[in-house]
Order: sequence, then C-alpha cells, then structure tokens
Amino acid sequence: MYKDLRTLCSTRKLLQEKEIKAFEVVQECLDNIKQTEPGIRAMLSIREEQALEQAREMDRQGPDRDRPLWGIPMTIKDVICTRDTPTTCGSRLLENFTPGYDAPLVQRLRQAGAIILGKTNMDEFAMGSSTENSALQTTRNPWDPSRVPGGSSGGSAASMAAAQSLGSIGTDTGGSIRQPASFCGVVGMKPTYGRVSRYGLVAFGSSLDQAGPMTSSVPDSAAILNVISGHDPLDSTSSTAPVPDYLSALEKRKDLRGLRIGLPRQFWEKKTSPEVDAACQKALEAVREAGAETVPADLPHAEHGGAAYYIIAMAEASSNMARYDGVRYGYRDPEALELMDMYRRTRSRALGEEVQRRIMIGTYVLSAGYYDAYFKKAAQVRRLIHQDFMRAFKDCDLLCSPVVPHTAFRLGDKVDDPLQMYLMDIFTASVNLAGLPGISIPAGTGDETGLPVGIQLMGPAFGDELLLQAANILEQSLPALPFPPAGQ
Repeated sequence: MYKDLRTLCSTRKLLQEKEIKAFEVVQECLDNIKQTEPGIRAMLSIREEQALEQAREMDRQGPDRDRPLWGIPMTIKDVICTRDTPTTCGSRLLENFTPGYDAPLVQRLRQAGAIILGKTNMDEFAMGSSTENSALQTTRNPWDPSRVPGGSSGGSAASMAAAQSLGSIGTDTGGSIRQPASFCGVVGMKPTYGRVSRYGLVAFGSSLDQAGPMTSSVPDSAAILNVISGHDPLDSTSSTAPVPDYLSALEKRKDLRGLRIGLPRQFWEKKTSPEVDAACQKALEAVREAGAETVPADLPHAEHGGAAYYIIAMAEASSNMARYDGVRYGYRDPEALELMDMYRRTRSRALGEEVQRRIMIGTYVLSAGYYDAYFKKAAQVRRLIHQDFMRAFKDCDLLCSPVVPHTAFRLGDKVDDPLQMYLMDIFTASVNLAGLPGISIPAGTGDETGLPVGIQLMGPAFGDELLLQAANILEQSLPALPFPPAGQ
C-alpha cells in the first residue's frame, strides 16, 4: 500500500473507487509521521485525533466525486492561517497564536475534501533558505539528516519527501518553494502572482509572496492548483483571470514538439557544482528527446536580480513586521516598564537574528536620504527584469535553468554567512520579481553526494497551464528518484 499512496492522484482514484478508505490513508500518513518525525522534525503541529475523526466521518458518508481532494491528507506551511491550529510562522513571537479564521486557500482545500494533518516547520516569518532560522526546531533533509532541507518551506519539502502526507502547501517569496523542492527531491510549483489568494498568508514581501503546492508528482500539483486557484475578493492583488483545468490539460499534450525552450545564458553561465551541472544537462537532453527545441535566451538584468530582490523584500518585510509590537497580539515582554521599552524588549526577545537583520536593512533602504539610492533603484531594476522576461517569451515558450547552484548543504555551513545564504536564490528570485510562474522537478541525483538535483521551468504570466504540461512530460522522461532513507 505504501507505494500506492505515494502520489495524490493514484490515491484519489483508489478512494473514489472505494478500494481503500480515507481512514486508512490518513492512518498510513500518521504512521509515517511517527516513524520519520524524530529524525527530520518537519512538523510543528499534528492534528491526529481531528484528522482521524474527520476521515471516519467521510468514510461513513462515502466518496464524493464533486470534491476533488476527498479524503486526501495534506499539510500546510505554518505561515498560512488555520482557525483550529496555531499559526506560529516558526517564531517565538506567535508561538501561541491561533487565528480565528482559515485563509481562503485553506477553506478551498477543506471544501474540496482535503484532510489537514498539521502545520509544517519554516524559517521564521519565511526569512531564510535552510529552515535553520526557525525559532522552534531544526528540520533535517530526509536524504541526509546532516543536511538542510532548504527553505523557507523546508518543513513542507521534508514532509513530502518522507511521505508524511500526499500534498503540502508552501509559500515562495524568492524561491522558497522551488529551492527546498530541489534539495528534497519533490515537485514545487510557484504559481503566477495573483493566481492564488494571499489573504491569510502572513506577509513577508507582499508584492512577492505566493502560495503553491509541493507534491510527489506534477499531476498532483495540478490537482491541488485546480482547487486553490481563483479570484478572492478579500485579496486586492488576486487575479480575475479564468482558471483552466490544470489536471485535464496534462492529457492534451503527449510530448514537447513545437515548443521552444529558452536557456538564459545568465543562469547557465553561473558557476554550479559539477554534479548539478551534469544532472541539469541530462535533463536538457530529455527536453530535446521529448521534441522541444532549446534556444539561447538573454535576461541582461538578471545578474542584478538578487540585489534588487533583497532590497525590495527587506523593505516590505520592515513594513509588514511593524505590526508585531506586543500591543495587539502575540508575545509581549512582561518586564517592560513603559511603551517604548515594551516595543524594544518584545521585538528583541521574540524575533530571531535573521528577522531583526532584515527589518533593520529594510528600514534603512526606506529611510529619508537612502530611499532613492536603494529602494527606488531596485524597483527600477525590477521593471527592467520584467521587460527582459517579456522579450524572452517573444522568442520562446518557456525558460529553463538550474534551481540552485549545488545540492543541499550541511547544517551550520552557511547559517553564519548571510551573503552565502542569500545566493541560494540566484536562479529563482527574478521569477518572483516579475510575478511569473516557475516549477522545480527532480532531475536526478548528484554523482558525488547522491542528493537530489532540481531543474526549473519558468513561464509567462498565467502560463501555468503550459508550464505544468511541459513539466509533466519532462517528469515522465526523467528517471524516478528512489525513496530517501527517511522515507522508507
């Protein structure tokens, strides 16, 4: 049964045909959590009793074909509000905070029949690339517990790799779905900005954040994206564009013939480790064998993407984090003697070093005398990057690149070197600046480390359908990864 339960779509079919029960599926995932969690620590909260009770009730009523995720156990990154489970954002500041409402995307999952097993660990307020910045616990990579799972959605990626659920929702501000997906050997989809409601997603960089699925296969991501996509009147940045049936669209394309896949030289000429380069070159061979034509592409301002991204992201973080002052909700320092002292003590004691660093840098680049030199200039570069992508998509249908320069690094290797940690987003941040969709799929494992390597496909705005179709063909053309040691 374990292999049958490896993908969401295969499990959904078995559930609808009454070959297995929702209770069995949930119990299987909970058993995997109990077996693997001591080693990887991907979960911050587990709703065991509630999930089993919900599954029993669903089995009593019988399968509902109108609910596309009926009986499917899922996990949610702990930056997304859930009414019945704490939403900590991986921070001491919100350690005991339970929202009074579900984020709309969580509502849609529940309405579609998904069973929420719990919340996954993350870098504090989604600020990090390794999940080492979580104030609550350190998540480890199921492929090698001495290595990081990536971040900030590292808990979701590790949870998926260890088969703790059949799907997870992560968030991506500069690569935080795609990078951990690459490190852990799963599929990570960052939809077009505005495709999925951000209401109830605790903000880091409001013009960059986007929630998306992390799964074991591309069809699984398409099935989840079908459910969580669509306009939300509560989110002023939510798109009103019609939502196609992403899952059905996969059947319409059997190969990549007729597609032109651009290879941005700024991404392929960057120094990647030999094993990442080798795996990505094999993936390009698979792209060509599937019928696509690979062509050179130019994103002349991409080299400035990392700098522009971090200026904009930190500026927005500074603004968004101002609400955490100890007055309204969350932690309040009990020893404060007056208002300003309370602000200072609360934020100093409840926020981690990386969050404080980003608040200070963000405040600096927004301050009088520096706004024009930093934030305004970064916004101008952002527009140039967007224009670069638009020009590139006139000559090709999709773009392709590595996801990260190397495989998962060891715990502690970069945590004291913020600049090296920030360089983890070198191939992914520009997609967020332009508001475009991107997906990471496993390209194989590194010859030296034996760890997963991801390949990234990027599409034009609201080109999510074509992106998923191409990723699905490529996934079928590439060798399947074995289960990681912690997933067996």
